[in-house]
Amino acid sequence: MKHQHQPVLIDQVIKLLDPQPGDSYLDATAGFGGHAAAILEMTGKAKAVLVDRDPAAVESLKARFGDRASIYQATFSEVAKRLQQEGSQFDLILLDAGVSSPQFDNPERGFSFREAGPLDMRMDSSQSLTAADVVNSYKEADLKRILSKYGEEHKSGRAARAIVEHRPFSDTLRLAEVIRKAVGYSGKIDPATRTFQAIRIEVNSELEELKEGLPIMIDLLADRGRIAVISFHSLEDRI
Repeated sequence: MKHQHQPVLIDQVIKLLDPQPGDSYLDATAGFGGHAAAILEMTGKAKAVLVDRDPAAVESLKARFGDRASIYQATFSEVAKRLQQEGSQFDLILLDAGVSSPQFDNPERGFSFREAGPLDMRMDSSQSLTAADVVNSYKEADLKRILSKYGEEHKSGRAARAIVEHRPFSDTLRLAEVIRKAVGYSGKIDPATRTFQAIRIEVNSELEELKEGLPIMIDLLADRGRIAVISFHSLEDRI
């Protein structure tokens, strides 16, 4: 696999974490290793742990880093608890919340409505709950709650009603089309964006993960350790 994905905010992450030779490093959402590659080059042969819940990302990490790091397929809260029980501590911790670009850019993963794809949205493809399950089986009241809470969709009731009236859904483009008609355009953002964000967060329990894992991450910091968290929307920011 070619490693062409460029990580976001790499310069800012390097500046904030200030990696030094010998610093131990935990990348709790390592993705395809863009941040890790830059940081490990600066820390040398020090202890490194790379984590991701996506099997495809983990395979890429293993191919890229081999024995250079301990690599785990798990949610970051699961690994954080394990490391806490082991008494591990790290000089550097990075948490890059949300979906990664390679996931988003692959239509087969179902995260995006730019191209047709299945309603999947699972970061971990081995879990049972998919976006199709949410869209096709949740009650209207639950859909409205999710769209309002996780998507901050002001017209959540209208969107939820449209989903119920037009289901079953099997692909991303049709869902996006129905949402656009129900919500209408206002501003530059595609009307389906908030709904897709909300469903994705529900499928992957993203905010619960952050609430549960972040305090443990703080506990894993060594004396004078540094942690950097990349967030992409206000729901993550508040946590």
